[in-house]
Amino acid sequence: MVHIFEPTMIREILANYYQFQKPWGRHPLTKLLPRGLINAEGDQWIKHRKIINPAFHVEKLKHMVPAFYLSCSEMIEKWEKLVTKESSCELDVWPHLQTFSSDVISRTSFGSSYEEGKKIFEFQKEQAELIIKGIQSIFIPGSRFLPTKDNKRLKYIDREVKASIKSIIDKRLVAMKAGETINDDLLGILLDSNYKEIKQQGSSNFGLSIEEVIEECKLFYFAGQETTGNMLVWTMILLGQHTDWQTRARKEVLNVLGDKRLDIDGLSHLKVINMIFNEVLRLYPPAVMLRRLIHEDTKLGKLTLPGGTLIQLNTLFMHHDKDMWGEDVNEFNPERFSEGVSKVTKGQSTYLPFGGGPRICIGQNFAMLEAKMALAMILQGFSFELSPSYSHAPHTIITLQPQFGAHLTLHKL
Repeated sequence: MVHIFEPTMIREILANYYQFQKPWGRHPLTKLLPRGLINAEGDQWIKHRKIINPAFHVEKLKHMVPAFYLSCSEMIEKWEKLVTKESSCELDVWPHLQTFSSDVISRTSFGSSYEEGKKIFEFQKEQAELIIKGIQSIFIPGSRFLPTKDNKRLKYIDREVKASIKSIIDKRLVAMKAGETINDDLLGILLDSNYKEIKQQGSSNFGLSIEEVIEECKLFYFAGQETTGNMLVWTMILLGQHTDWQTRARKEVLNVLGDKRLDIDGLSHLKVINMIFNEVLRLYPPAVMLRRLIHEDTKLGKLTLPGGTLIQLNTLFMHHDKDMWGEDVNEFNPERFSEGVSKVTKGQSTYLPFGGGPRICIGQNFAMLEAKMALAMILQGFSFELSPSYSHAPHTIITLQPQFGAHLTLHKL
C-alpha cells in the first residue's frame, strides 16, 4: 500500500477516476453491502451518476425540506417531554440523532411508502452490524456458508430487503404507467430519470435494471444516515464544549430566522453555522481515509506505481496537518472558514470530507441542508453543554463515531 500526502498527487488521483478506481472489500460478507453508485466504475459509474443526479438537484431538495422539518420536530418533541423550563436533563443524543437521520432517509427515499421504508432501513442497520461483527472476527474461508445463527439472519435480511424494495418499485411502476406523478421522493425521481434516459436513448441498456435500482435504494440509507448523523453528533459535542460558538450560532439563527418555520432560503443565510459544520468535518470527517486501486502500471508525479498497487489518502491526517492548518490545527476554530473553504485551502486538495473530483459525494448538499435544518431547530429550543459522564472516544465502524455516545446536559429555552 502507498500512502499519498502531496496535494497535487491527491488532486490527480481524485480527478482520474478511470485510472484510480475504488477497491471493493475482499471479505466475502462485503458482497451483502449496497453495490450502487459508490462502487460502480468506468462507464457504469457514468451511467449511474447521470441517472441519479436529478434526485440531488437543489430544486428537488427544496421539496424534501418538509420531511427534514417533520423528522426533526418529532425528535425535539421527545426532548421537550424530558426537560422543563425549571430543570435540565442529561441525555445521550447520539441514538436520537441516528433515529432522526434514518427517519429523514425513510421519508425522502420512499415518501408515501415511508412505513415500509422505515422497516427496510431497520433491517439494513441490523445487517450492517452483523457484517461488521463478521468482518472483525477471525476469518475462516467458507465460514459464511456455515448455517450459523448470524449467517441465517444475514441471508434472511438480504432476501427481505430486496423483496420489500422491489415491491415498492413495482407499485411505483404501475402508477407511472397509469400516468400518476410519483417523482416527489428519491425513488420516484430515480425511476422517472431512468425512464426518460431509456426513452431518449431508445434502449434499456442505457438505463438501470430493477436490481440496480434496488442497490441504489439500499445505498440511500447507508450514505444518508451515516453522514448526517455523524456530522450532527460531533457538532453537538463540540458546541457543548465551546458554548461561545453555540451562543454565536443561536444568535445567528434567531436573527436570520426568528422562531418561524425554517425554509431553504433562510437556511442558506446561516454563515456561522456553515463555518461550524466545515470545522466539524475537518476535525471529524465521516470517512477517515479514501482508497484507490490501480490495475496497470501508472505514473503519479515522480512515482511509477505497478499495477495492483493500493493507494491510501489519509483524510484524517490531511485535516490535522499543522503545515496546512497552522499551530491551532487540533483546536475547534470555525473562524478559519470565515472566507470559505477554497480560501483557507488555497485551492489545494487538502480538505476532503466528502471526497473530491468527479466522484465527490453526490449527496453532500442533501446532508448539509438536513444538518442545518436540525441544528437550527435544536438551537431555537435548547442550550446544552457536555455532561460530566461524557467520555471522548472517536472510533471507526463504517464512519467516525463516538464509541460511548454523546452525553449532554440539555436546558429548555
